[in-house]
Amino acid sequence: MENSFPEGFYLVTYPFLTILVFLPLAGSLAVFLFGSRPVLCRATALAVVLGELCLAAGLALLVPLEPAASGTLPGYFLVEDQPWIATFGIRYLLAMDGISLLMVLLTSLLATFAVLFSWKTITERVAAYYGLLLLATSGILGVFLALDLFLFYLFWEVMLIPLFFLICVWGQGQRVKSALRFFLFTIGGSLLMLLAIIGLYQAHGAATGMYTFALPELLGTPLAPLHSCLLFAAFLLAFAVKTPIFPLHGWLPDAYSDAPTAATLLLAGLMAKTGVYGLLRFAYPLFPDAAVLLTPLISVLAVVGIIYASWLAYAQTDIKRLLAYSSFGHMGFIVLGIAAWTPLSLSGSVIQMVNHGITTGALFLMAGMLEERSGLRDSASFGALWGKMPYFGAFFLLFSLATLGLPGLNNFVGEFLILAGVFRVSPLAAVVALGGIILVLIYTLRLVQQLLFGPEKVRHEMADLSFRELAILASLALLVIGIGVYPVPVLDLIRLPIALVSGGTGGVP
Repeated sequence: MENSFPEGFYLVTYPFLTILVFLPLAGSLAVFLFGSRPVLCRATALAVVLGELCLAAGLALLVPLEPAASGTLPGYFLVEDQPWIATFGIRYLLAMDGISLLMVLLTSLLATFAVLFSWKTITERVAAYYGLLLLATSGILGVFLALDLFLFYLFWEVMLIPLFFLICVWGQGQRVKSALRFFLFTIGGSLLMLLAIIGLYQAHGAATGMYTFALPELLGTPLAPLHSCLLFAAFLLAFAVKTPIFPLHGWLPDAYSDAPTAATLLLAGLMAKTGVYGLLRFAYPLFPDAAVLLTPLISVLAVVGIIYASWLAYAQTDIKRLLAYSSFGHMGFIVLGIAAWTPLSLSGSVIQMVNHGITTGALFLMAGMLEERSGLRDSASFGALWGKMPYFGAFFLLFSLATLGLPGLNNFVGEFLILAGVFRVSPLAAVVALGGIILVLIYTLRLVQQLLFGPEKVRHEMADLSFRELAILASLALLVIGIGVYPVPVLDLIRLPIALVSGGTGGVP
């Protein structure tokens, strides 16, 4: 690791970022070796994700509160930079700032819960399942830490392949069709991004004589207006598919509802975040002039997506499909905050990325728990769960209230900051988005009424939460309440990165 960065950077001689990225990959290979011993596969997978979570938490406790605000890589407190394919200017460049640290923590946490949730539900091809789960985790972590565009694209594609097989093999319903649709949508956007990366690489080399894929060097590359718009559009399409942004959401309802619950957790809780993270980290900073021109379109699509998704969610009776549309709508708020590009709205979008992963992930897990017990997902098939499953009912009510933005819970913080930041730029967009929150309130409360307090239409004998399930949901509930009541540590962590990327004075005054 090179130690050529200015004083104030938190550089260490240990490759913590490399360990974070490749520990799940090593675990994946180990799990495949234990293919004939399912118990050992599960134990290995759990040990790996717990180790990942402990390392991420340890870094969160050790990082400096005020990393350097100037220098080669301002705002980053962990950097690993080594030549890789020097002939083409490709570097092994991993870096962590407050934003990527939050995403790494979220990834490690949800990967742990994905492994724990699957403990009893996956009984066939156990080694392949956990191996693919860990491989997807490795790819997602790489996306959040890579600052070389070639390396970023490599991880971007790595996370796609295991998720495709998780849907195709362990899914339900029209799982093959859903997996293929997911693959074709995402690979199409990814190929456009690859062309844009190559185009930017050539343009920078022609202008400066230095051919590189490193993000810090590519920032400020001189581009003709049309060239800049075309490259930005290619990046935007790739990120819009993964997020997704209306109207590129066609793959989402089927993939989310037909995937096994743990894979849905990764899709909604993590993969969707890679899209908005890409907008924030790469697309807007690399092509600021083109972003200014296309931002009104992005804002309109985000607002339309919020209203459209909420309307479709209200029409659903399949719980997972309802949650899929709800997730799509909530991602629209995050995109709207990024499009506004104010320190306040960007802070809200980043914290809402975490909040969405927690609350929507929890609700998808609870839908999976109901399906595991009854084999059903239709909301009309349930009722009176508050009396039959009191612990389940209490957690479901908490996460539902968090989803609709109740003050004192986590989603309220993110949505408030987003709407406040957007209002400064476009009051009309903020008001229409607020109408979307009202629609969320309607369909969420209807779902709560049907499941918890409505009459029992079909009798099911279902046990309440097991200790394993209780531990998962209690951990998520603590985060929901903690961030809702005291979000200051999270906001402090992202203050400098948001200020640097936005050109403002800080995330939250």
